[in-house]
Amino acid sequence: MTQTITAMYDTYPEATAAKAKLVAIGIPEVGVRILSGSEAGTTTGAATTHEGGMWGSLKEFFMPEEDRHLHAEGLNRGGTMLTATVEDGYAERTYDILEEHGSVDMDEREASWRKEGWNGQAAGAPVAAVAPASTTATKGLRAAGSTETVAAQETAQGTDYIPVVEERLNVGKRMVDSGRVRVRSYAVEKAVSENVTLHDETVRVDRRVVDRAVTPGDMALFEDKVIEATEMREQAVVSKEARVVGEVGIRKDATQRVETVTDKVRHTEVEVTDERGNVERTGTAGTAGTAPRKPV
Repeated sequence: MTQTITAMYDTYPEATAAKAKLVAIGIPEVGVRILSGSEAGTTTGAATTHEGGMWGSLKEFFMPEEDRHLHAEGLNRGGTMLTATVEDGYAERTYDILEEHGSVDMDEREASWRKEGWNGQAAGAPVAAVAPASTTATKGLRAAGSTETVAAQETAQGTDYIPVVEERLNVGKRMVDSGRVRVRSYAVEKAVSENVTLHDETVRVDRRVVDRAVTPGDMALFEDKVIEATEMREQAVVSKEARVVGEVGIRKDATQRVETVTDKVRHTEVEVTDERGNVERTGTAGTAGTAPRKPV
């Protein structure tokens, strides 16, 4: 028996590192697939397209509708999704590897997004059509939704709708490694010298010629007598003392900067031409105008 395990990562390298570890423990590479929201993710052996938005890219990942919305939102915010189809015996080890490489807790992430105002609907997902309140002016009109919804709502009178679509720019944030600073201490030896003055005492034997009469005190000199003197000299004694003379540390300063993200979004406009020769254009940008038709 096999089971499919899904994990979301903030960065593409985290997901690829987890995939490499799964393959290393014996999970077939074809069973591990990656879909990235910030760059073209790849599945094993084939490129994953983003045609139809992230919602379209998730069609081949079979999962409950609520989970599909949640993962599509993660991809829209620049995340990367990894799925692994593994044998039951590899399941626990697979969960451990995915967590070791920084997989996102989707329950906590969902709660955080909802606090920011996310309504649980992924950008690009089809929205069910909602019929407006029935009034005299709007009788028989319906809100346009996806192509499938519009087709299902066509009436017996042959009413048809053209959906008006616009793209919205969603800008997220993620932390990336922009450089590293390392401080390392190590011991270095160098030769030093100091001058010191040393004191030496040297014993010398002096001999002199004397010619005088012997005094009573000199009579004791016929007895044995010994005179001793010790030579002394100073030696240099070396000792070392370690003292802290400075400190080097690392401090991180946080700053705020504003970066302008520029991209292009598309929207559709609808042109209505009546038999009186008037042309009316409407679009999601709120522009509308009427101009006479030019003769053909």
